[in-house]
Amino acid sequence: MSVLVYTESEQGKFKKIALEATSYAKGIADMMGTTVTAISINGGNAEELGTYGASKVLEVSDSKLDQFNAKAYADAIAQVAKKENALVVILSSSANSKFLAPLLSVQLDASFASNVVALPESTSPFIVRSSVFTNKAFAKNELKNEIKLIGLSKNAFGLKENNTDASAEAFSPSLNDADFAVKVEAVDKVTGQVTIADAEIVVSGGRGLKGPENWGMIEELAEVLGAATACSKPVSDMGWRPHSEHVGQTGKPVASNLYIAVGISGAIQHLAGINASKVKVVINNDPEAPFFKAADYGIVGDAFEVVPKLIEKLKEFKVNNA
Repeated sequence: MSVLVYTESEQGKFKKIALEATSYAKGIADMMGTTVTAISINGGNAEELGTYGASKVLEVSDSKLDQFNAKAYADAIAQVAKKENALVVILSSSANSKFLAPLLSVQLDASFASNVVALPESTSPFIVRSSVFTNKAFAKNELKNEIKLIGLSKNAFGLKENNTDASAEAFSPSLNDADFAVKVEAVDKVTGQVTIADAEIVVSGGRGLKGPENWGMIEELAEVLGAATACSKPVSDMGWRPHSEHVGQTGKPVASNLYIAVGISGAIQHLAGINASKVKVVINNDPEAPFFKAADYGIVGDAFEVVPKLIEKLKEFKVNNA
């Protein structure tokens, strides 16, 4: 019996959320006196997962699984869970894993808790804490089924190295045509930029920037910080920025370590989508902007004066600390 973790990857490399999920799985395995088994689907080097506590990596290599397919991936993970007699299965809370979770819960007859933010308070009974109401509160969940399925909230646990000798073993799941009833015809993906989903830092702009022609300073600040760019809903609605950059309750959720909001007033729908970010910095010329109540740090000032000075100081810092 081991703790099973599904490790997401892209283009043959494990995502940060996969390493965080492995770290979390190791924490639970230590509590239960067992080991961690990881399933990798067309993923990276098994040794990397060993760095974060995986003892065994079952590697699935199949060109038909190059594109994410919830049904096929769920079947593969369920087969591994049964093979390993895993009573705890760990996923991330990524968009893909949210598609996987209900399918896996049904196949394994598992109790499922999403947006989990910490190791279990106890394993008998099995109680985990998760964020609810768009990160405004926490809930304690008792998972009563024999198999427990956990969706780990992004950046909730962090990366914790726990060097383990990871053995790699090939695994070929039994998949059929029904698993591929839904097919991906094409994927349009932005390249060369940090994505919002994977970003440690997000720089976001709102209507206070006055127009798309002023977006250069947002992109420059993001480039200096190695950050992703994002925007508020009105900005994407007006066509200043693509809808793929819209963050908020009706856009993409953000759980970055640092979120910088420039010229965004902070409507409740926007705050709901970024509330899981650990540190929130707000730059706005309106001292009454609602965002300041949610901010960890706030600057009342003109973004067209503040942001260029911030960029200048950050560049100086990088040069002096290279």
